Amino acid sequence: MGRGRAKAKQVKVARQLKYNTGNTDLDRLKDELGVPDSGDDSYDELAEKYADYADDYGTEPRKDGTSG
Repeated sequence: MGRGRAKAKQVKVARQLKYNTGNTDLDRLKDELGVPDSGDDSYDELAEKYADYADDYGTEPRKDGTSG
């Protein structure tokens, strides 16, 4: 008889995860994961670093007919 009670609890938890995900505190999650606070500076640095590659490789069509 214990299986029915355990299954009901699993169904309850699954429904909570499926339907009640709107209240996630992303700032708290970021702190728990240890993600450093950085703005858009990292994107700008990467864009400058790889800009010359985009000029060299970004505009030519590929030999196999695919893009990107």
